[in-house]
Amino acid sequence: MIEEEFDAIVVGAGMSGNAAAYTMASQGLTVLQLERGEYPGSKNVQGAIMYADMLEQIIPDFRDDAPLERHLVEQRFWVMDDTSHTGMQYRSDDFNEAKPNRYTIIRAQFDKWFSRKVRQAGATVLCETTVTELVRNASGKVIGVRTDRAGGPIYADVVVLAEGVNGLLGTRAGLRKMPKPESVALAVKEMHFLPDEVIEQRFGLQGDEGCVIEAAGTISRSMAGLAFLYTNKESISLGIGCLVSDFAQTMESPYVLLDNFKNHASIRPLIAGSEVKEYSAHLIPEGGYKAIPQLFGDGWVAVGDAAQLNNAIHREGSNLAMTSGRIAGEAIIEIKGRNQPMIRRNLALYKTMLDKSFVVKDLMKYKDMPALIHTNSRNFFMTYPQLMSQAAQNFMRVDGTPKIEKEKATTAAFIKARSRWGLISDVVRLALAWR
Repeated sequence: MIEEEFDAIVVGAGMSGNAAAYTMASQGLTVLQLERGEYPGSKNVQGAIMYADMLEQIIPDFRDDAPLERHLVEQRFWVMDDTSHTGMQYRSDDFNEAKPNRYTIIRAQFDKWFSRKVRQAGATVLCETTVTELVRNASGKVIGVRTDRAGGPIYADVVVLAEGVNGLLGTRAGLRKMPKPESVALAVKEMHFLPDEVIEQRFGLQGDEGCVIEAAGTISRSMAGLAFLYTNKESISLGIGCLVSDFAQTMESPYVLLDNFKNHASIRPLIAGSEVKEYSAHLIPEGGYKAIPQLFGDGWVAVGDAAQLNNAIHREGSNLAMTSGRIAGEAIIEIKGRNQPMIRRNLALYKTMLDKSFVVKDLMKYKDMPALIHTNSRNFFMTYPQLMSQAAQNFMRVDGTPKIEKEKATTAAFIKARSRWGLISDVVRLALAWR
C-alpha cells in the first residue's frame, strides 16, 4: 500500500484527529491520517458548538474561511415537564465582539474544512480506509498499522488513536477497555431546515447571531439525559441523548424521546414548518474524569473521545477534543526534537502536559458529578422538574384560592413525592460535588 515510514499515523479525522495531524504536519513531521468514512465528517451530519479559543491556538486565522454558522449571543437553560418549561437565560451584546467566543457549526462541512487544512499543512490523508490492527515489534511497542487496503503494514514512530468513543482498534489491541454503558450516552439528532429570516425572527436574532437551548427534565423519562437546540444559518439542530445503560434498562426508544421533544409545546412553535433532511445517532463519552483510560503507551497515544475526554457537566466536547489533539501533537514534536524514541516513558509527556491544561483540571474538579446525577436520575429528571412546574403554576395562577392554601398544596406535593428530605440531600451532595 504505502512503503514510506511516517513520523506519525493518526487514526481518525474528527476534531481531535485533525488537531493532532495539523499540529504535527505544520511543524514538518511526516504524518499519515487514516479515516474510514467516505470523507472527513461523512459520519457527522449533526450540528455542534465550536469553541473559538481552542481552534485559534491551532489555526489562528480560522475565521477567514472556516464554515461557521452563527456566533452565539444567547444561552437558554430549560427544566421541562410534559407541558411546560421553567427557564433561565443569558444574553449579552458583549458576544457580538470582533472575535466571537462560540459558534454553531455543521460537522460535515467543518470537518471537511479542517481536513483540507491538514492536507495543506503537508499531511497525507486517506479516506475510506479502515485500520484493522496495530502492528507491534517483538518488545510489544506499536510501530504501525494494518488497514483493509491491499498491501502490508504501514510503519510510523507513533500512532495517535483518534477513533472515537466506540473505536475498536484500541480495545482489540488491549490498550483500553470497552467503555461501560453507564459511561456512554446515545444522542439522536435531526436537522430542521428553515429560511434564515424565520430563524432570526423566532429567536430574536440579527445577522449571524445565534442561540442555544439546553433542556432537561421529564423529556428523558427519568433517565439521565439532555436535549438541545442549536440555531444554524438556515437550519436548526435538534436532539436528545441519554445514557446507554438507561436505554437498556428502561427499553425506551431514543426516536420516541426525540419525537416527544420536538412536539413539546415549548419546542413545536420554534421548528414549525421546517423540513427535516438529515438524521443521525452518535455516542458520547459521559463518564468524566473517572472514566479516562490509559492515555499513552509504547508507540501510541489516545485523544478526544477515544480518551473519554468530554465534560458532560458543562456540555463541552469539541474543545477538549481539539486541545487534547493539539497537546498530543506538541508532545510528539518535542520528543522528536530531542531525538528520543516514542516509548511509554517519553510519551508520558503528553499526559503531563494534558494534566496542566483545563481539560483534566475541569474534569478532575467535577469528578463526582456524573455519578451523582446518574444515580439520582429519577429525582433530577422527573420529580424535581414536575415539582418546579407545579410550584410555578401555583404562584402564577390567580383563581381566588388563598395564597396560604396554594403554599400548602406545594408543600404537600413535596411530601407526597417523598422528596422533601431527598431534595435537601441531593442539593447538599450536588453542592459538595460542585465545590
